[in-house]
Amino acid sequence: MKRCYISRNYKDIRSAGGKAKTDIESIMDKMGFVNIGLRRTTHKNKILDFLLTFFGVVKAMFSLGKGDVLVLQYPMKKYYEMVCNRAHSKGAKVITQIHDLGSFRRKKLTIEQEIERLNHSDAIIAHNPTMQKWLIDNGCKANVVVLGIFDYLSPEPVHSTRTMPSDNDYSVFFVGNLGRDQNAFVYDLADGFKKSMLYLYGNKYDKGSVREDAQVKYLGFAVDHKLMEVNEGDFGLSWYGESLEEGKGKIGEYMAYNNPHKVSLYLRCHAPVILSKTAGLASFVEENKCGVCVDDLTDLEAVLQNISLEEYISMRNNAVKVSDRIASGYYFSSAFEKAAATL
Repeated sequence: MKRCYISRNYKDIRSAGGKAKTDIESIMDKMGFVNIGLRRTTHKNKILDFLLTFFGVVKAMFSLGKGDVLVLQYPMKKYYEMVCNRAHSKGAKVITQIHDLGSFRRKKLTIEQEIERLNHSDAIIAHNPTMQKWLIDNGCKANVVVLGIFDYLSPEPVHSTRTMPSDNDYSVFFVGNLGRDQNAFVYDLADGFKKSMLYLYGNKYDKGSVREDAQVKYLGFAVDHKLMEVNEGDFGLSWYGESLEEGKGKIGEYMAYNNPHKVSLYLRCHAPVILSKTAGLASFVEENKCGVCVDDLTDLEAVLQNISLEEYISMRNNAVKVSDRIASGYYFSSAFEKAAATL
């Protein structure tokens, strides 16, 4: 009996989706898993991508044996059901780690189609309890366990040099696409801040949308492991869309079920996080006491000013504890063991 996976091909290994999947592959390697596909590659040639994916899947299907446990990372393009069926025909079991649900944001599948597809798996690792409940309520027959939060590996140990803020004088940083078509809320947030500083990292910053005296500073694009070492801001903000009120629009709705990878990045920066009370990760943040969950961002500055320095230090210490686990692959390895125990 072996634990195995099929290595993927990645167009952009540094994207949130690409990094989350390669991190899980690296964690599985450390756990003694066997890659029964082809070696991991990165390229942007569509024909080569198709051929490598196809031959990797074919190789994997001939490598499975009775009693094996195969982990698949979902979505898996065109071959998910075929691989599951082949695994079962060889007497193997399948555990699926969900990264994205096609019936939500991209609407590539109906809910019924997605559930039917996922039911080819024996066990599923969902992002959080909200996603777990959604899967079960919509007819998922596989055993569903919860990941908790995505792990976030770095090429070498990171030693944060964060400084301690003054009492009731906290700043916020946001990492992501700063284009108005994606995250227009950052400009409204900047307009509302009178005392707190807002630091922005990312692309497509629209300087003309911010008044000259606004409490905002654009710091450009930052590579993640550098951001972990030195970054401005006391709290990392996880928010999406046009509105300061979370939950509006398709992306806001999806955040109730999805674990944003950037929250893991913020915690790796040793920064407590700010997110919506309706976010899928809200229960994790509350249980681990590593951040603040709010109804909306309209009065965020007032919320920050009501946090004592003692409370902030406690949240930051807890963020460091979670960071250590995220850096070690704790959450996926624990979720896998829970899923394997249900087979």
